[in-house]
Amino acid sequence: MGLWALCWASAGAAGPEALEPHLDALPRSAAEEARIAAVTESAAALNRFEHLSAGAASVAASGDKAFSHAMPTLEARQELDFLSGRALFKKIWVGAPSSTKASDGLGPLYNARSCLACHPGNGRGHVPEAGQIGGGHRGAALMLKLSGVPGYGGQLQTNSLSGLAAEARLDVQYETENVTLAGGEVVTLHHPVYAVSALGYGSWPEGAMTSPRLAPPLPGLGLIEAIRAEDILAGEDPEDADGDGISGRARRVMSREYGTEMIGRFGRKGAMATVREQSADAFSNDIGISSPLYPDPWGDCSAAQGECRDRPHGDEDVRVFEIDAKGLDLLTLYTAHLAVPERREADAPEVLRGKAVFHELGCAACHRPAYVTHRLKDDPSRSFQLIWPYSDFLLHDMGEGLADHRPEGMATGREWKTPPLWGLGQTGAVAGQERYLHDGRARSLLEAVLWHGGEAKAARERVVSLPPEERAALIRFLKSL
Repeated sequence: MGLWALCWASAGAAGPEALEPHLDALPRSAAEEARIAAVTESAAALNRFEHLSAGAASVAASGDKAFSHAMPTLEARQELDFLSGRALFKKIWVGAPSSTKASDGLGPLYNARSCLACHPGNGRGHVPEAGQIGGGHRGAALMLKLSGVPGYGGQLQTNSLSGLAAEARLDVQYETENVTLAGGEVVTLHHPVYAVSALGYGSWPEGAMTSPRLAPPLPGLGLIEAIRAEDILAGEDPEDADGDGISGRARRVMSREYGTEMIGRFGRKGAMATVREQSADAFSNDIGISSPLYPDPWGDCSAAQGECRDRPHGDEDVRVFEIDAKGLDLLTLYTAHLAVPERREADAPEVLRGKAVFHELGCAACHRPAYVTHRLKDDPSRSFQLIWPYSDFLLHDMGEGLADHRPEGMATGREWKTPPLWGLGQTGAVAGQERYLHDGRARSLLEAVLWHGGEAKAARERVVSLPPEERAALIRFLKSL
């Protein structure tokens, strides 16, 4: 019996299936369990299926449109809804009242005017350059989560409708640090220093807790949602019982959609349980759009921001909310069925050597390679797929260098959820720039690796001491994903 099972049994709780009410799934037979265990075993050797990152839901695509395709498994009956969801994803929202009733309700305070503004090409957001504010409508998507800042809500809103002050301006500068690697290579790390100015709603307290977040890539979200809770919980080891220095734990969150505790699979710290909830949260906090899950028409305006709350809004027509249940469902279907690109050169000798290094360093302890999704009764497109996201979807202490010192639910100020690595090699082509980690501070994959600390510190130190050719192979492997 695994650690998670012992915990559930000792607590007298229902099994892990209680944490996945969003999935209408069929049980697996003992033969299927054995076959799946064999095919998903973490190993450095080439698996003949691993070039298909999302199984049959993978797509052969590259370039700036690599993340913009529907899963090939999408059913014919879903195709029109997928396209309708794409239109909602690209929609530019406007302030209310407006003659375009289906598009009004923006803000009044907001970061972006569309989903696409924060996820160009469905990929990562852009980090603001010097002199550019963080709002998504200006081509940047760096959001600042807040705690302990009276009058400013839970997220800094850098834009506003005409006649209303924006909350503030967010700027970022970087201090540099050189790291010398074995073989003499020098890598420059960039330490972000954030500054909030042009305050529109009162002073900024000295004890304010902030957490910068860069919008993540979207392909594969629906497949992550379809992973068995049991398989995610199997990776938990909160007390490091096996002594390997890794002590991941799944985040439990209360679902707005289902009214029960679920696993937080989405968000930098695992705050959201489903794609639909993640989408509704972004509508509310990033764009200021109400929905059945987040009904406040003023979005993130705090109770102290009376003028913001008194502004006209767009939720008193036939929609009821600024985006109604049907619209939210269409947008969710779109984001849940974006295909992951097939891997390139998965069998190249240097890539295979890099994969071996990845396993030798212990990276696969957190970046778990493979899963098989649930067999779903109602969505064959995501059902029973062998996928390779390279994540355990657990919270890990990543050390002081990456700490935001802002607790979020059960996640501490040093913990982050392991991000999936699939599609990593397409980042630059899709987004037009390479930025990694939760706040985009890393300008290369090697920089991102060198920022790892805490539970990943030992692996990071091994990367520093690797012979140059092995380190190059490791990066080549990551770029092949």
